[in-house]
Amino acid sequence: MSSNIPTAHNSARKGDFARTVLMPGDPLRAKFIADTFLEEAKLVNNVRGIQGYTGLYKGKPVSVMASGMGMPTMGIYSYELYNFYDVEQIIRVGSAGMIRQDLKLRDVVAGMSAYSNSNYGVQFGFHGNLAPAADFGLLMQAHEAAKKLGIDLKAGPIFSSDVFYDETVPAASEVLEKLGVLCVEMEAYALYLNAARAGKKALALLTISDNPKTGEGVSSEDRQLTFTQMMEIALEIA
Repeated sequence: MSSNIPTAHNSARKGDFARTVLMPGDPLRAKFIADTFLEEAKLVNNVRGIQGYTGLYKGKPVSVMASGMGMPTMGIYSYELYNFYDVEQIIRVGSAGMIRQDLKLRDVVAGMSAYSNSNYGVQFGFHGNLAPAADFGLLMQAHEAAKKLGIDLKAGPIFSSDVFYDETVPAASEVLEKLGVLCVEMEAYALYLNAARAGKKALALLTISDNPKTGEGVSSEDRQLTFTQMMEIALEIA
């Protein structure tokens, strides 16, 4: 696969990425993780400002790279990491809007499976409704790491929306809440499908940043700089 790299989206060379990649949506969050948690962090990609770093966490190589916003960009970057750069597992660390109303701002959620209104899954040739799941091993490791860190990790299905300004909300949210869906974000569905197709591992760890139903939320700066619990869990299982 080395002949495929660098790519049009990634200037990294073979071996520049670790086995595990933490993947926030925001490039500034990727930089924050590298600066805050990694030792000897090296910038390995900055094409289109999608920053990717590789460093050491407790002596173990770990990478972090942004995915951008939405399934098209997550689809590109996770596909290339899995298929060209020998990455074995990607842990998405992102923000999400609350659907289940017994959650609270800053709660940490693990996506057991991802529902979606996207057609991303059609490319895989299955003419039905796909609901891809997280890797069970990663999910269990995250559960155990959260317990050790004293974090109350919520696990359940999540919803990956293809539309940010969705005119069907709040009606759709009410339906999804009745089905037990915890929260809404925009990337996990594509990540989980790419991992399944590549025979690799994926998990989405999400921090509740807002409640679309009530309008309650935290600032973009807080999302970038203070959502550290999900990062700590991800790094412990990297």
